Amino acid sequence: MVIGITCYPVAGGSGVVATELGQQLAVRGHQVHFVSYALPFRLDRYQTNLMYHGVETTAYPLFKFPPYTLTLAAKMAEVTRNFKLDLLHMHYAIPHATCAYLAKQLLGAQNERQPKIITTLHGTDITLVGSDPSFYDITRFSILSSDGLTAVSKYLADETRDVFKIEKEIRVIHNFFDPKRFKHSTSDCTRSEFARDDDFLIAHISNFRPVKRTLDVIDIFDKIATELPAKLLLIGEGPDTILARRQINKRNLSDKVIFLGNQTRVEAVLPCADLFLLPSEEESFGLAALEALACGVPVIGSSGTGLVEVVDDFTNGFLLPVGDTTSMARAAISLLKNSERLKQFKKAATELALKKFSAEKIVSEYEGYYEEVLNV
Repeated sequence: MVIGITCYPVAGGSGVVATELGQQLAVRGHQVHFVSYALPFRLDRYQTNLMYHGVETTAYPLFKFPPYTLTLAAKMAEVTRNFKLDLLHMHYAIPHATCAYLAKQLLGAQNERQPKIITTLHGTDITLVGSDPSFYDITRFSILSSDGLTAVSKYLADETRDVFKIEKEIRVIHNFFDPKRFKHSTSDCTRSEFARDDDFLIAHISNFRPVKRTLDVIDIFDKIATELPAKLLLIGEGPDTILARRQINKRNLSDKVIFLGNQTRVEAVLPCADLFLLPSEEESFGLAALEALACGVPVIGSSGTGLVEVVDDFTNGFLLPVGDTTSMARAAISLLKNSERLKQFKKAATELALKKFSAEKIVSEYEGYYEEVLNV
């Protein structure tokens, strides 16, 4: 198959999954074309069967904002025409699915071959952006206009049906990880860079948006650090980074917190950690949690979110109510103090991740779904 993929190229779950999917499809012999305004996050090396097409915007004085959506749609049509794409796989509904629809209409108007459109919903495109009144109608239209529709969790599929009142089939295809990269091994991780031998190392990865509740991460860690020697590793950056730094300084935790910023190869760092915190207000799936589990790191996160499909409560982590930092800290302390139980949780983490979310399993599901859509 010849496949076009569009995603937001910045750090975040949707961009990571789209990039990893493209790389895996290319390994399997499919020709993959990424179309976006920048090279996608984690697409950091040359690979056979994989190409990138940049989207340029015009800074014309008449436009208050550069019309990226129009140039993206035009580029999709151009790449489809030049490389005879079979399908366009859009990650994140707005504006990507809308642009794909426009590109398809543009090709149809010129009596050219039209690709099938598959849209994958990742979370905030539904729970935050799509449900906003100003985007609601266009998001619903884009969803209904797609030839195929997937969601990264049952939780998100149900939320989409509820928010947009649609009966269209939504195929649940979970996020995944590459076992060749994410291993429960500290061979590539120098723990001494971050912590002493007697310190516990706690990790958090996110885009530091308010929905990730980064201040809760700091509060949980503060409670842990009052009882146990510990260090906090923060990976990523975003709107709440400044607030996080202020809170850390206010609580006199500066000597216990390490900021690493955005990292393309988190699998080189995660195996060093003893515990992963993800107390988000909303998680459609929780890719960061999955990657932690794949590295043998138990997760403490929020119940009532898509994390229930990733974390096996009381087996490889704990899920507790959003905002209940006291209970999350107590669960963390209890686990860290019990070395034998911590060892069992770490073992269960890698086993569950490999059993349910390996790239071999999930990418095959995408391939099968592509074939279904193309044969309709």
